Amino acid sequence: MTAAAIRIPGPPGLPLIGSLFDLTRRPFRTYLAARRDYGDVVRFTAGPPGLRTEFFAVFSPEGAQQVLGGEAANFRKENNFYEELRTSVGNGLLTSQDGDYQRQRRLVQPLFTRRRVDGYAAAIGLEARALAERWRAVPDGVVDVADEMSRFALRTVARILFGADVEEAVAVVHRSFPVLGDYVMERGFAPVRVPRGWPTPSNRRGARAQRDLYRVCDRIIAERAARAARTGVGAGSGPEAGSTGEDASDDLLGLLARARGEDGERLDPAELRDQVLIFLLAGHETTATSLAFALHLLAEHPEQRRSAREEAEKVLSGREPTAADLEAMPCVTRVVKEAMRLYPAAPLIGRRAVAETVIGGLVIPAGAQVVLAPWVTHRHPGHWEEPERFDPDRFLPERERGRHRYAWYPFGGGPRACIGQHFSMLESVLSLGVLLRDFDFEAIDREVALGQGITLQVDGPLRIRLVPRSDS
Repeated sequence: MTAAAIRIPGPPGLPLIGSLFDLTRRPFRTYLAARRDYGDVVRFTAGPPGLRTEFFAVFSPEGAQQVLGGEAANFRKENNFYEELRTSVGNGLLTSQDGDYQRQRRLVQPLFTRRRVDGYAAAIGLEARALAERWRAVPDGVVDVADEMSRFALRTVARILFGADVEEAVAVVHRSFPVLGDYVMERGFAPVRVPRGWPTPSNRRGARAQRDLYRVCDRIIAERAARAARTGVGAGSGPEAGSTGEDASDDLLGLLARARGEDGERLDPAELRDQVLIFLLAGHETTATSLAFALHLLAEHPEQRRSAREEAEKVLSGREPTAADLEAMPCVTRVVKEAMRLYPAAPLIGRRAVAETVIGGLVIPAGAQVVLAPWVTHRHPGHWEEPERFDPDRFLPERERGRHRYAWYPFGGGPRACIGQHFSMLESVLSLGVLLRDFDFEAIDREVALGQGITLQVDGPLRIRLVPRSDS
């Protein structure tokens, strides 16, 4: 029997709505059960008759590598979700395709070299110290780490983007991004989408949130352009031209505004805003998720917490963290990686197959919607022993060497792998090291309610109790 003759298996679902209920109410459990019952390529149907959709979930590391790496050109960011995200937060690196993406990547890539990103360690340390100082003043020592890490990561990325302009930007983004994210998810997965111009309550909330975000970014960009015109900064031809002058603004927005391609191409103000919005979104929500769950997991596992703290105390004793400390804290790094395995910030990734292709011996038809599920692949029993157990030592070098490259892919992979993955690891490890040095943690909320937004969401509190360390 040929691959073309094999019908891809999948859950039958309910007669009228297929798997719609399970996918919307308990998506992660549904995907895990599907892999267990049907294998590494599973067909789903969802929605009522006349509006029913079909898509294919791919759970194996080999399939993920094929979609994101080897055959990436055949799998495009073309579905309702990406269309809505593109319309809401712009055509930046996360959402753009083809020539737009290639041009943006050429201009932005030099700003995310390891050397350049390591220069942000001071800003990370500054925000981590401010967070620790604020936590010491919490009356009962109880904090919700989901909310706290969201604010911390947002402040950090905003400081790196905007420098001194951080306060207003943080307030607007913290208020508006959740509203816009809910709006994108609502429209991206609705069986019928009403025109955005209709004055429905949802459309009005979404438009207001988008308008507020655009306004604050446009204002900062315009002020930066006016400052450059006054001081003459930005006349150079390279991506780092003028970046060392007193008024040159070494924050990321200043570098983006001065970035030039070999032929002199540059980002116009609208493109600058699109990149800034994408960096604000991806640069804070993903890192916040990793840090929140790293703290939650450490609070539940005293032995691993003790090992990570001993390392952080030894490395960071009495001083601020530096970029070199990333390599000096391998135990803390393993904690972060294991948190990303169990709670990947992007638990599901969508693509559309342009041409018919075969994955795992089964035919994916041309035009089909394909869903990769890091949430499931990171728990694949063929690649992870006791996959639900928290075990940072899975990421010891000798154990990583024998593992499939795509058994763990929280930053995606292939030509569109996350450009900010080194920044995310630097921020996560350095800030977690500071918090481990300064506090002990006790778990309060052991059961975690999860949801799927633009990134992984915590539906409810994720609290720990802080015990300040008197010798820190």
